[in-house]
Amino acid sequence: MNEKKSERFNELFRKFAHKCSDIAGSPWIFSAAVTIILLWGITGPFFGFSDTWQLIINTSTTIIIFLMVFLIQNTQNRESKAVQLKLDELIKSMKEARNSFIDLEELSDEELESLQKQFKRLQQRDSSDRGASKEDAERE
Repeated sequence: MNEKKSERFNELFRKFAHKCSDIAGSPWIFSAAVTIILLWGITGPFFGFSDTWQLIINTSTTIIIFLMVFLIQNTQNRESKAVQLKLDELIKSMKEARNSFIDLEELSDEELESLQKQFKRLQQRDSSDRGASKEDAERE
């Protein structure tokens, strides 16, 4: 029973986080945030730029940022996993591809750096091969 509740909660949170992320990234929300900051700034002289006046904006923005970090991180984690799965599927479907590249995100930093160096060498070799091919074509 607890597992079903947990799954239902996770699904509700996923939907909520995704919707919040979509809304937070909209031009309307950005415009609303700018408007709120402008209104807060304009009211400063009326409140004598008091500590309470400053505390209102500081507390409000801190709470919003704190909550948004978790919602956006959840959405980014899901999107990153989805992209990774799509890439894994593409790697598996190509005969020439190295299947060992599936789940590269599980490698250590040193292993990833070693692979990156291998690819740089391959890129340099390919670039020099292409340069030689162009020179051969221009001579003919």
